[in-house]
Amino acid sequence: MSVIHGEMQSYALTVDKLLDHGAKWHPQAEVVTAREGGRLDRIGYAGLRQRSRRTSAVLAGLGIGAGDRVATLAWNTQAHVEVWFAVMGMGAVCHTLNPRLSEAQLADMIAKSGARVLIAAADLAPLARRIAARAGSVGRLLSIDGPAAEGGGPLAAEPLESLVDAAQGEVPWGDFDEHAPCGLCFTSGTTGTPKGVTYTHRGIFLHTLRALQADTMALSTHDSVLLAVPMFHANGWGVPFATPAVGARLILPGRHLDGASLAALINAESVTVALGVATVWLALAEHLEAAGGETPTLKRIIVGGAPISPVLMERIERRLGASVQTSWGMTEMSPTGTVAPPDDPRRAAHLSGRPSIGVDLLLTDAEGVLLPEQRGVEGHLRARGASTIQRYFGETRPAVDASGWFATGDLARIEPDGNLVITGRAKDLIKSGGEWINPAEIEEIIGELPDVSLAAVIGREHPKWGERPVLLVKMRDGSTASDAVLIDALRGRVASWWLPDSVIRVDRMPLAATGKIDKMRLRAEFGRATETRACRQTQHPAQ
Repeated sequence: MSVIHGEMQSYALTVDKLLDHGAKWHPQAEVVTAREGGRLDRIGYAGLRQRSRRTSAVLAGLGIGAGDRVATLAWNTQAHVEVWFAVMGMGAVCHTLNPRLSEAQLADMIAKSGARVLIAAADLAPLARRIAARAGSVGRLLSIDGPAAEGGGPLAAEPLESLVDAAQGEVPWGDFDEHAPCGLCFTSGTTGTPKGVTYTHRGIFLHTLRALQADTMALSTHDSVLLAVPMFHANGWGVPFATPAVGARLILPGRHLDGASLAALINAESVTVALGVATVWLALAEHLEAAGGETPTLKRIIVGGAPISPVLMERIERRLGASVQTSWGMTEMSPTGTVAPPDDPRRAAHLSGRPSIGVDLLLTDAEGVLLPEQRGVEGHLRARGASTIQRYFGETRPAVDASGWFATGDLARIEPDGNLVITGRAKDLIKSGGEWINPAEIEEIIGELPDVSLAAVIGREHPKWGERPVLLVKMRDGSTASDAVLIDALRGRVASWWLPDSVIRVDRMPLAATGKIDKMRLRAEFGRATETRACRQTQHPAQ
C-alpha cells in the first residue's frame, strides 16, 4: 500500500511579501516623512503599496525588467521607500548610491552596475546629471521629493510623481525565484576601494526575520521607529523591510539629521525606537544639553557602524532617557551580525551582542587558521550565513574561503557567554618597529575621558619605525584638558611604546559618508611624515 506523505506549500521568500503583509494587516500604520519647514507627510502601508505598484508600472514602461538595475540617489523619504519596493517587487535590482561620495566614485559604481534609470532626490538632481553623464549607461533620470534643481549635465530630470499619476496597468510582483537579486550596495570605502554587494530576496527576507527577534531589534506594531540610518547605507539596516512586516510606524527624517531636527521629530511622532550611528545621537544629546528639552517617549536607541565609548554611551542614555543597544554588522552581511538584547542589565559599550539564528562566527589567526580556543581570545573574525556575501558584484572569485567563511576584516573576542567584542579593524593596525599597535584600544581609553567628544588614532609615517601613532581629538566645549592629561590617561593601561607621538586637536572630526570617523581622510591629511616630526624620536619606546 502506497503512503501519501504530507507536503508544505511552496512560498517564495520575496521582499514584496513584506509590504503586502503590512498593507493587508496594518493598512493604516503610517510612514511619516519630515519635510522642509517642519511639515510632515503621512501615508499608510496600504497607500504606500498602491503607489509602489504604480511606480513598478512606470519602470516597466521605461523598459525595466527582471534583473535590471535601477539606481537611487536619495534621502530617507516616503518616495524613496516606494521606489525600493517598486524596483524589488517587480524583480529588478535597486542600486542605492551614497550622495556623500565623490562624483568619480558614484559614476564608477553606476558604470559597474549598468543602471539605465537613475532616480534622484530633487535637490540632488544636478549631481545626478553629472554622474549620469560620466557613467554613460543611464538613459532616463527621474526626480522625487519636489521640483528638480537645475544645472549640471545634459540629461533632463523628469518628475516621477507625474508619471506615477498617469501610470496604467499593473506589473506582477514576486513572480521570480527567491534567490533572485533585489539590491546592490557598495561598501563605504572608508578602508579601501568600494566593492559591490548584491542582496537576494531570500537573504533580505531571512535577515528581516532575524532583526525582528526579541533579542535583537525586537520591533513590534506598538513602535514608532525613527530611521536615522541612511537608506543608502547597508539597506538602512533592514528597517524599511522590518517595519511593514510587523506594522510598526516608520519615521523618516529626510536629509536633516541635526540635533534640533531630530528632537522635534522624535517628540512630534512619539518615537519609541531610533537607529543610527553614535555621532547622530551625540549631536542630539549636545542639542538637548544646550537648548534644554527631553525625549520622553524614546525607549531604545540601536547604534552601530563603529564601537561606542562607555562615556558616550552613558552620556546618551542619561540625556535622552533611553537604553542603548550596541550592534555589529557590515554591508556584506545585509548588514546586521549581532545586536545586544534590549534592556539587558548586563549591557556594556564594548559588548555587541550574540549572533541570532542564521549567523555564525569564527575566530582565526592572521592567515585564516582556526584558533584552537574560540572564547576569551582575540582573533580575526569570520562570518557565514544566509544573508552573508558569497562573492562581490562583478567578480568571479569567491569572497569566502573553502568552508564558506567570510573574512570580515575585524579583530574580535568572543566572551565565554557568547557576546561579541570588536577590538579593532585589521586595516587600522599600526606597525611600528615591527610590532603592532591597535588604535581601537587607545581610542576606547581616550573616549572614556569626560572632556573628549570624539577620538581617533592613526599611523603617521616614520623613517625609522615605519609608523608611529598620532592621537586626534575633538574636545567638548569648555574643556581645559591639556595634551599631557590625555597622554597620561593611557599610561599603565597600554604599553609605553603605544603612547601617541603627538596630539592633534580638531574643531570637527571628519566623518565618512556613513557617519563613522573618516580615517582615510585623517591619514591623508595627518599621516605623512615631516622632517621635524621624523627627527623627534630616535629610539623606539619598545626597545
